[in-house]
Amino acid sequence: MSTAHEGEPHGSVAPVPALFAHLVDDTTLLLAKSQAPPMSEVASRYLSTRAGAYGQLVGQLVCPVSRLSELVTELVKLGPAKPVETSLVVDTGLGAVPKALSLALSRDLLLTPRTVETAAPADVDATWLERVAEFVPEDVQPVVEPRRPLDGDTRQWLDAVRKVAENGCTPKLRCGGPRASDVPTIDQIADFVVAADSAPAGFTTSLGLPHAVRQTDAATGRVDQGVLNLLVAVARALVNGDVRGALRETDSGVLARELSKLSEAAGSAVRGLLARCGGGPVLVQGAELARLGLL
Repeated sequence: MSTAHEGEPHGSVAPVPALFAHLVDDTTLLLAKSQAPPMSEVASRYLSTRAGAYGQLVGQLVCPVSRLSELVTELVKLGPAKPVETSLVVDTGLGAVPKALSLALSRDLLLTPRTVETAAPADVDATWLERVAEFVPEDVQPVVEPRRPLDGDTRQWLDAVRKVAENGCTPKLRCGGPRASDVPTIDQIADFVVAADSAPAGFTTSLGLPHAVRQTDAATGRVDQGVLNLLVAVARALVNGDVRGALRETDSGVLARELSKLSEAAGSAVRGLLARCGGGPVLVQGAELARLGLL
């Protein structure tokens, strides 16, 4: 682990096209505590990566509300060159949000809260979404994760995604987790993208995107969706193209060539719908994107 201060140069900075700018959030702190590295390691690595070769790819540091004080303590020690853009994940109830935001806003030299993320009840409605908005200041975006059923009919889930989007919140899609059922199917991802297309600030994903391209673990059969797959899927969705084909693709060159042909306006439209991806530290994705000539 590098101990260099964030302001010190340590490697040339790769230029990042607007399509990839601040795309990948670090969701390491959402892992189970038994799997997550210590807060000191996560905070130090985030700052080091932000100042490194793929720093412009780095999005927000996602932090559970219950661990915000711990994060602040580490940032005091590290002294970031600029505030850390943070997404606060509600894990102790909405009632804890005002206190968490107060702490974050009082430490404006250390961090800037950009989003507040919370899970939605199965029967989410406009009244509940209005209550969420009451807890969130105007300059902080509410992100809501409708609960996807583990099996069976997904119509209620997709209706909830549409309600979240129509009420001005950002829908979130969980793409990974400790259970195989945490990984959505290709059909579920494709349907989510369509259902979320009216969200003013687009949608986000959480966990499950550790690589640039879709991969299958040969030993376990577990599938991890890729960042490029999702970008191409969104680009195709915007022109009524083959979204499911993009999500199935495992040839990195095919995906890279399609993205490299997007105009600046098309790339902006893609990021208008896909705001951010949660994928852990960006070093792996950055190296893969650079190898493909995208950075």
